[in-house]
Amino acid sequence: MKRLHGLVGLGAAMTLALSTTATAVDAPEKPREPRLRGVPGEIAGSSDPRLAAWQRLQYGMFIHWGLYSELGGVWKGKPVTKGYSEQIQMWADITHSEYAEVAKRFSADKFDPAAICSLAKDAGMKYVVITSKHHDGFSMFDTKTTDYDVVDRTPYGKDPLKALSQECRSQGLKFGVYFSLVDWHQGHKFDPDNNNPIPKSMEPLIKRQLSELMSNYGPISEVWFDMSSPTAAQSRAFAGIVRDKQPGATVSSRVWNNAGDFRVMGDNEVPEVPLDGPWQTPASVYHETWGYRSWQKREDKPGKIRDLVTGLMSVRARGGNYLLNIGPRGDGSVVGFEADVLRGVGSWLDRHPRAVLGASATRFGGQPWGEVTVAGRDLFLHVTKWPKAGEVRLPGLATDVRRVTAEKGRALDWRRDGNDLVVRLPEKPTDAVLPVLRAELKGPLRVVPDRTVTSDDARWSLTPKDLHTGYGYADKGSYYSQKRTRVRETAYVASPRAHEVRVRLNGTAEPDTLYRVRLGSRSYVVSGKALTSGAVGPFRVPPRTVTPLTVTLAEPSHEGEDLGLKVKKIEVSPDHR
Repeated sequence: MKRLHGLVGLGAAMTLALSTTATAVDAPEKPREPRLRGVPGEIAGSSDPRLAAWQRLQYGMFIHWGLYSELGGVWKGKPVTKGYSEQIQMWADITHSEYAEVAKRFSADKFDPAAICSLAKDAGMKYVVITSKHHDGFSMFDTKTTDYDVVDRTPYGKDPLKALSQECRSQGLKFGVYFSLVDWHQGHKFDPDNNNPIPKSMEPLIKRQLSELMSNYGPISEVWFDMSSPTAAQSRAFAGIVRDKQPGATVSSRVWNNAGDFRVMGDNEVPEVPLDGPWQTPASVYHETWGYRSWQKREDKPGKIRDLVTGLMSVRARGGNYLLNIGPRGDGSVVGFEADVLRGVGSWLDRHPRAVLGASATRFGGQPWGEVTVAGRDLFLHVTKWPKAGEVRLPGLATDVRRVTAEKGRALDWRRDGNDLVVRLPEKPTDAVLPVLRAELKGPLRVVPDRTVTSDDARWSLTPKDLHTGYGYADKGSYYSQKRTRVRETAYVASPRAHEVRVRLNGTAEPDTLYRVRLGSRSYVVSGKALTSGAVGPFRVPPRTVTPLTVTLAEPSHEGEDLGLKVKKIEVSPDHR
């Protein structure tokens, strides 16, 4: 039995490919032994068509706009430096009557839905999500539940969500809404953690407002709930209204109690571990605020474009959606710096078609020099850290390479070292924002994962160090109750010959919980007690093929439910029955 670490020199272990070299003029590769057949390298989207459609949107515009935008982070002539500016009512301790007075000067005379949608398209975005109501409780839509709304209380006197939703449809963008479950106007006290429970007296208004939003604005792609600490029954009820009235919509995890469809990461977060299931990173042009702040420092535009391109690319390379925020002024106009930055991101995307938008995440994960995406037979290497050694190494590529190019089709020298692809870089980065290399493959992407374990005699003794863990998140009803969970354990095995085998797991599991054990094309559902007390199988390990052995919950209550499994060792041995 042999463990393949780093995948350098793999040929010696499995009589795999000899090191080969190709120059920029596409020199033919030398004849070599057949390479070990890897696993599919592209990470597929959700099997649920509704969630898969949402994942394909990939990149959208978040808009924080409300009465707080009129204040611009300033109260009584002084900047409010504590907290996000969209929460200025709390951080400046503004009374309800004083805050309501702000509505009288909210004219929104420069609010231009067509321009906003055009900006989103220039940036490469596919959908728009706007705040329908933030924590201040002021409804930015026409609601019959209260007169504390943009139609009844402001000089603007119209429904901006109606105009924006119609314009999104006209320009081919999907439309979604943000909805805060904290409502200071309806009685929630100021809480710096925004962790307020929802009293039963507030439920009818929330449900009626959700019903209005889901009924009056055409197709909704996403409902972005936020904060509070509802009960499990409340979370199910709120999500249920969305699913009943908008069956094509997705629900964010911040409806809480694991009742959502996709997990929302922390602000501007790029997860360090592989996440299973749909997820999204909300990002902001400035990390200090989401709502408009008149005194915000706006500097180093090229650096800001570079940071956001890197964030977008990194999230997409790891399988998530990216929702990038702008904070218009109170008059509805978009800050010029933000518009320029978004167009800068869009310009980079135009220079690198299919490298991010339309591309998929891969099993390579993050590399010391950057990230990897794939679109069809094009493999994109995003070099965020230009190596001093003058080359990048991509370990575990089992598919043959036709050629490697930089920007504008410039051919690069490259070589194969076992299952590694090694590319010689130009002297300087070829894109000032983020350079991208393209490796054209001769077939579909396949990879040999790190820690693939080989055996000649169909006996594998796998330890926790051999496992690739898939993670998720679960919560107990609030932002601060979220915890990362283990939702999948996978090992990769290979052998020169085909074998029938059985699997024994030494460890602990929930005895009555049902687990699915899959090895290759066969799977079995067994109880935790059976999993840890006997052999599961038979399974077939095909010859010269990396074969995943995976344990998951057979019937998880939600995407992030923890396995409840601790593995000490997994023994795979020949089936002699």
